[in-house]
Order: sequence, then structure tokens, then C-alpha cells
Amino acid sequence: MEKIVIHKPGDHSVLKIEKFELTDPKEDEIQVRVHYSGINYADICIRWGIYESAKKFVGWPITPGFEFSGIVEKVGPNSKFKIGDKVFGVSLFNAQSSHINIATNQVFHLPTNLTLKEASCVPAVFLTAYHALFQIFILKENSLVLVHSAAGGVGSSLVQLLKARGHRVIGVVGSTHKVGYLEELGADFIIDKSQMNLWKEVERYAPQGLDVVLDANGVATLNESFKHLAPMGKLVVYGFHTMLPKSQKLNWPKLIWGYLKTPRFNPINLTSANKSIIGFNLSFLFNEKEILVQGMEEIIKLFETKKIYSPKVTAFKACDIAKAHQLIESGSSIGKITLDWT
Repeated sequence: MEKIVIHKPGDHSVLKIEKFELTDPKEDEIQVRVHYSGINYADICIRWGIYESAKKFVGWPITPGFEFSGIVEKVGPNSKFKIGDKVFGVSLFNAQSSHINIATNQVFHLPTNLTLKEASCVPAVFLTAYHALFQIFILKENSLVLVHSAAGGVGSSLVQLLKARGHRVIGVVGSTHKVGYLEELGADFIIDKSQMNLWKEVERYAPQGLDVVLDANGVATLNESFKHLAPMGKLVVYGFHTMLPKSQKLNWPKLIWGYLKTPRFNPINLTSANKSIIGFNLSFLFNEKEILVQGMEEIIKLFETKKIYSPKVTAFKACDIAKAHQLIESGSSIGKITLDWT
């Protein structure tokens, strides 16, 4: 058995593959032979040592990873799973491993129209997107929604879920080569920031303002995202990516400057503007099991009825995890990235 282990914060050299032994699963767990482990931008932040829940719940050393797919190898008594079942699931770290013991309420049977590779890239991004749209506020019918970084893992999931529910989507990308992917996903309007003025285009598509903005950029766009909301509009914040570098090392002066420049919103102004700001990080909600289960059950239904589809997936062998991190950091990736343990 092997797993990715990070012993201290740093560049790609701190990513190690180490052998380990795994005990038998507990009564409420199963053991899965992992075929694929999804990788997310959060895993980069874990490697840098700045992911808050990793510091709070685990510390060093740590095995990153929030999602996986594979084959059940061991089960407890009265389990709803059996040996040989194809499954995928969500975990609070430890998923980037060839084997994992996992609570049964965090594992789900593989939908018939997903491969193991595709399924490994579903839970983290689609749960984040589902929670952002349907579990923290009421999304009125036919909303006009702006999705930043719309060709990424969470962004593409947001676009799909919004279109599946009949909403209008403005997708924002930073490179022309990502436009075609957004067209495939069905975005109503696409803004390529490398060729267009972002906010002038938003004003053209949404002269009365936006109903919702999904923003993981942080300081670079938060102010304007808020300004372009319509009355009763919601700004949903789930990341701060533009504060971080597109390289393997943190730029601490940039990080500190970005933190100091991050806008602070006055509740009195929010009240008079009739606008809302909502922030969340699902890794701090892992004990809210009903949220995770309800979200995944709805997501599985949407897959099985072919209303949503797997994001585009790029696979790397586990020994090439540094290359996977490099691709994520470059900002040029489309869809999701996964580690292949087979």
C-alpha cells in the first residue's frame, strides 16, 4: 500500500510516496482499493501549509485528498456494500492513497454512466457547487448568475448545475482555449478576460445587475462582483485564488498585501443595498453529514438522468504528482485532474 505524504510545507519536492499498512475497517467503515484520487487546488494550499482545516484537524505529516474512486475490498457486518462493488466517495484528507478505510455514509455506488476515473473528480467540486447554489440560500427561478473561473473544477460544476435547473449563466474564463469547453457546458454568455473587458461585458449582459455571483478569486474581483449585484443579489465566496502564486512557492509579500486589500463589507451598507455576502468552506462542515449525503444523493440523480456530466479529466500516475500540481498552479488546466493508482 502506498500514499502521498507531505511532512512539511514547501515546493514540489515535499511530495513523497510512502508505503504504509492499513488496519481492517471498523464496523461502520469499508476498505476501498483506490483506483483514482481527485486533486484540487486545495491540495496545493495544503502543500503550502496555508489550508486552515488541514492545520486544525491534522497537522504534519499529512496525506491530502478529498475524493476517490475504486473497488471495495473489505466490509463490516451488515454493510450496504459488498466486496467488488465499484464506489466513489468523499473524505476529509487521506484520499490520495492506494487504499482507504472510509465511513459508509461517505461512500456511494458508482453511477452506471460514470467511469472510475470520472467519478474520482465528482465529489469535491460538485458538492461545493451544490452547497453554494442550493443549500445556503434560495435561488429564485431563472436567475442570472456570474461564475468566475467557469472552466475549472468547481466552476464547470456550477455551470452544469445552474443549467440543469434552468438558470442563465455568464461564465468567465482567463484564456481563449477554455471558451470551447464553456460552450459545450451550455453557458449562455462567455467572457474571455484575455480578450475582453470583464466588467463592461457584465454590464452589457446584465444591465440591471446580477442575481448571484460565484467568486473564488478573492481580492482581484470581490469589490466589482459585489457592485454588479442587483438588489437582493447574493455574492457567494468560496476561495481567494488571486492572492496566491502560479508557481510552486508562496509569495508572502503578495499574500499579505492581498489580505490587506481584501474588501471589508459594512453590514449597514449591506442592509441599505439589499445585498448579501455568503462564505463557506466545506472542509469545516464535514460533521454535517446530512448536508453531504443529501447533496451527493441529488448529484447522483442528476448524473443518472444525464442532466449533468463529468468534468473533463486529466490523469497522472501517482508517481507524477508533482506534474499534476504544476498543471494546477499554471492556471491552464480545464476541468479536473486525478491521480491514477492502478
